Amino acid sequence: MEKDSKISGFRDLRVWQGGMDLVEQVYRLTRDFPEHERYGLVSQMQRAAVSIPSNIAEGHTRDSSKDYLRHLSIARASLAELQTQLEIAKRLRYCSSERYTHLLGQSDILARQLLALRTALLKGVNP
Repeated sequence: MEKDSKISGFRDLRVWQGGMDLVEQVYRLTRDFPEHERYGLVSQMQRAAVSIPSNIAEGHTRDSSKDYLRHLSIARASLAELQTQLEIAKRLRYCSSERYTHLLGQSDILARQLLALRTALLKGVNP
């Protein structure tokens, strides 16, 4: 998508697209976790990951910037939750250091994008 392209919906937002990519990678990662984690860490990580683009989408469709900002705040909190769970997965050796580093890098990029979108909304700039 070009920088000058008009945003017609949440699917056009790079931050939403990045969130969706992260969801996909979390699901792929957790497939290899031990069976006894299915209703524990696997479920927690998947729910936190899904919450990120879901809240971006929901906020984007709200009628007020205040609602949008609140949903971005929830997305940021879910991202922090996911980062913590990735650390747990690494410490338990469910996730290789390389995969952890890659996913953490992606989540850091997403965190910066969420912050930039928040800043733009606070300044009254149409994302």
